[in-house]
Parts: sequence; C-alpha cells; structure tokens
Amino acid sequence: MWGANSSSLTPKFFILNGVPGLEAAHIWISLPFFFMYIIAVLGNCGLIYLISHEEALHRPMYYFLALLSFTDVTLCTTTVPNMLCIFWFNLKEIDFNACLAQMFFVHMLTGMESGVLMLMALDRYVAICYPLRYATILTNPVIAKAGLATFLRGVMLIIPFTFLTKRLPYCRGNFIPHTYCDHMSVAKVSCGNFKVNAIYGLMVALLIGVFDICCISLSYTMILRAVVSLSSADARQKAFSTCTSHICAIVITYVPAFFTFFTHRFGGHTIPHHIHIIVANLYLLLPPTMNPIVYGVKTKQIREGVIKFLLGDKVVFTQDN
Repeated sequence: MWGANSSSLTPKFFILNGVPGLEAAHIWISLPFFFMYIIAVLGNCGLIYLISHEEALHRPMYYFLALLSFTDVTLCTTTVPNMLCIFWFNLKEIDFNACLAQMFFVHMLTGMESGVLMLMALDRYVAICYPLRYATILTNPVIAKAGLATFLRGVMLIIPFTFLTKRLPYCRGNFIPHTYCDHMSVAKVSCGNFKVNAIYGLMVALLIGVFDICCISLSYTMILRAVVSLSSADARQKAFSTCTSHICAIVITYVPAFFTFFTHRFGGHTIPHHIHIIVANLYLLLPPTMNPIVYGVKTKQIREGVIKFLLGDKVVFTQDN
C-alpha cells in the first residue's frame, strides 16, 4: 500500500469510500447522478456543436457560452465516471498521482467555470451599456485572450495544491470519505500539519470566488442603472431579459458552491457527513446539467437553432445582443 520511500509515508493509492453511512443505498444514489451526467454531456456537447455550426450564433455571448459548456462537461467527466465505478462496481482504489491529478482538474475547472461566468457578466454589461460599440470592444482576439487568461489563472493558482498535498505524510491510512479527490478531504487524511493547505485554499477561494462575484455584482449594478434609465418599459424588459439565463446560471453555480465551502469549513459536526458529500457532488454536476436546459429554454436563438437542427427547417434567426 505504501510507496518505496517509507520516510515520506506516501501511499501508492487511496480508497474512495463513496458516501459514508449510505453504502447500502449507493445504487439508488447513483441513478440520479447517472442521468444528470448523460443530460450534461448531451446538452453541453449539443450546445458546442450548435454554436460552432450556426453562423448566427458566432457572437461573443455564445462564444462564452460554448466555453462554459466545454468547462462544464470536462468538469463533470473528471469525477462522475469514477464515482459511478465506486457505486456500481465497488472499484474504490485510485492511484496516488491520479488522485492528485483529479484534485487539480476539479479545482482548476471550478475556478475556470467561475471565471467564465464573470466574463459573461462583463459581456452583458458591454452589450447593454455600450450596444453600439459591442462588436468593436468584444472582438474575437479579445474573447480568446479573456478565455486564456481565465484558464491560466486557474492553472497557476491550483498547481500549488498538488505540491502542498504531496508533501504531507499519510500515516493514518489511505481511506478518503468522499467520491472524488477533493483538496481538503485528501489533506485531512494526512497525519501531518495541513494548516498551510487550509490557509492557501482559503486564499484561492478569495482570489477566485470573491473576485469573480465582485465583478459580477459590479457589472449587474451598472446594468441595472442603465436599464432603469431607459424610457420605454418594453426596452427595459427586453434589455433585462437578455440577462435572465446568465442570472439563473449564477444561482445554480454559486448556491451549492457556497454551501459546500462554508459547511466544509464551519459546519463542523452540525451537518451529517453524507450531506456534505452529496451536495459536493451536486456542486460539480448540477451546473453542467442545468445550464444547457436554462439557455435552451430562455434563449430564443438557441431554441431556433435546436428546431432547425431537429426538423431541418429554415429558421430565421433574430438578432439580440
């Protein structure tokens, strides 16, 4: 079980226990996660295909949506197949380095998801507050650079997680009471001092989550001011209706994220551990599942694109910022 370097007490593999206390119900727990994963993969891949093939959707708002879809489907794919193997086949072992890799991708992609939501808020701000300059401000090179910056921010901030976790001694065993390798869940298995891990994890949460939420809040404050200043009620409704899908995506993403973050650090023993695990999985799976549905229902051009793809009809796309 242990690596060749006995002084470092590094295990060859960890054992992911799934949902502690609910082992008998693993099959039943797996079913909604399985169907949500199928919906997430089909929905997000469908969105990416639609945006890439429909010329009418080759606009900044939809480019950011395609980036969000790619991030979402990659995020849930890093955890759900392994989780289903635990639930269905009792395959609980995961190689130590594979665990660190999964941990890196989970946290990097959740950080990137938050960053893309922030970019989408800025997109709505430019579209509503500067409609005549929208196409000249958000050019393809600007969008590409913004996406790359969001990706690099996640990579640079999350890479230290792997080194901080790898340096810890694991003399208490190799059982992780979780369905995937989360940073603090792995660190808590260690018999060493993981205070640095906890402090750095909090710093990353502030640098990514709080910064993005502040940018989103500021963007919507400016949007609200611009919408309220419009003289026509129809114009106000039309302007704000372009934001409803994004607001839904923000709520779907950040509510389980905040619950997971605060209960993990401050919930202590007041909330059952299996609730922590289930909500942590919903945090990774709910946004990828719901975002394609929300945007498909709320966004007229995407609805028209889906109808055109399914029925082969020639649909006239309406142009809205």
